[in-house]
Amino acid sequence: MLIVNIKENESLDRALKKFKKKFERTGVVKELRERQAFIKPSIKKRKQLIKARYRQQMQREEMA
Repeated sequence: MLIVNIKENESLDRALKKFKKKFERTGVVKELRERQAFIKPSIKKRKQLIKARYRQQMQREEMA
């Protein structure tokens, strides 16, 4: 259960914004999307390696 503390004169829009931010941090939506389809462990690992290579390449370009 998410609890959002709001101040006395705070608007509803700001409270909703806080709630959405907290909800996003929990990772519920991300987990639901991951559970919709099974991805083989080998494919997950391959995607992680590709992302890692990309990050390394971007870091090298920044330093150069």
